[in-house]
Amino acid sequence: MPDMHAVLERQLAALAAGDIEAVMENYAPDAALVRFDGVFAGTERIRATLSAYLTLKPQLVELLHHAEHMDTVFYRAVMNVGGQQKDSMGMLVLRDGKIWRQAAVFLDV
Repeated sequence: MPDMHAVLERQLAALAAGDIEAVMENYAPDAALVRFDGVFAGTERIRATLSAYLTLKPQLVELLHHAEHMDTVFYRAVMNVGGQQKDSMGMLVLRDGKIWRQAAVFLDV
C-alpha cells in the first residue's frame, strides 16, 4: 500500500494526539464536514464537532485502503474510538494543501 497522503497522515496524528489546534490547522477557512448526523460548515462548527469527537480518544488501528488522485483522498480504516474498534470510511477534498471538503462515516459491521 502506498504511503498515506501527508494531509491524511497529519490529520490522523493530530486526532490521536487529541490536539484540536493541530486538527484545525488541516482545514481551509471555508471547509465543510459532511456526516450522516449533519453538515458542519465553517471552522467554528467543525472545531465544535471535532472537539467532542476528541473526547472519545480516536486512534488509528489499521489503514485498510487508501487511494488518492489529484486533490482527493479516499480511505477506509479501523479506528479505536471510545475504547471500541470501528470501521470507518472517508474522503478528503483538498484545496491549497488543506481540507476543503470532508465526508466521514463509521460503518455498521
